[in-house]
Amino acid sequence: MKRFDVVGFGALNVDKLFKVNKIAAAEEESFIENCVEACGGSAANTAVALARLGCKVGFIGKVGNDREGSLLLSDFRREGVDTGGVIRAKRGRSGTVLGFVDKEGARALCIDSGVNDTIKLSEVDAGYALQARFLHLTSFVGETSFQTQNKLVAALPESVKVSFDPGVLYARRGLAQLEPIIKKSCVLMPNAVELEILTGEKDYCKAADVLIGMGVKIVAVKLGVEGCYVTDGSERHLIEAFKVQAIDTTGAGDAFCAGFLYGLLSNKSLYECGRLGNFVASRCVMHMGARTGLPFAKDLAALS
Repeated sequence: MKRFDVVGFGALNVDKLFKVNKIAAAEEESFIENCVEACGGSAANTAVALARLGCKVGFIGKVGNDREGSLLLSDFRREGVDTGGVIRAKRGRSGTVLGFVDKEGARALCIDSGVNDTIKLSEVDAGYALQARFLHLTSFVGETSFQTQNKLVAALPESVKVSFDPGVLYARRGLAQLEPIIKKSCVLMPNAVELEILTGEKDYCKAADVLIGMGVKIVAVKLGVEGCYVTDGSERHLIEAFKVQAIDTTGAGDAFCAGFLYGLLSNKSLYECGRLGNFVASRCVMHMGARTGLPFAKDLAALS
């Protein structure tokens, strides 16, 4: 039986990213300077980053029987992510995301979920998830796949720890809907905006304490150019970001999650976990796309 460090469970999308002179508002126009097509999805990006760092990684998700589905699967295989948990739908299209990125690296995304939102518990191999040290969850747009995540988490033994990156989509569902997953989460990794939406608390330190009070063991708050704030309820660390030129922030949060989880898997201190998260994120934003700049294990030598 295989044993994984991390199994991701989230949306699988092909990202079509357009570099624009500015992100147009309603009734405005902008022009495209460059475009790239790349594989994405939050948990999927984290899975690839972990695989590059030398972790054993698997994935639970769903793709269509189309060009995009084949692209997503072949990219996973090339990166060393096990695809045994990925469902290949006979009907329906794979997920796609149209992304518009400005000169500062800020972005606007339009999501076409496709079969991502049709994952039923009966399709998921629960035994696959049980082989993981961490099950890493990220958001879906629709209700069916969200409820499947809830049911799978409820059935997990204590030997499988839950890592949760809610994203703004799940943050908007509110604490009550997310409570079953939050209470089972070993580590929760929102950004500051998501954390405020979730808790209604502007102070991210106090907001993190709300989640600790709900049973989360570790909260790592992604603060962008300010780095991250990490707490387990007793230790508290504000860890500065690495200074780099940001080309595209797509996938930066996913990259952070990978670095942080790598630290936990390697029994690093909370501070070192946060620093690893910041480092992997800094390498991500220096290139277009969520995966191009993700570092390999050998690149971690730059930290010492």
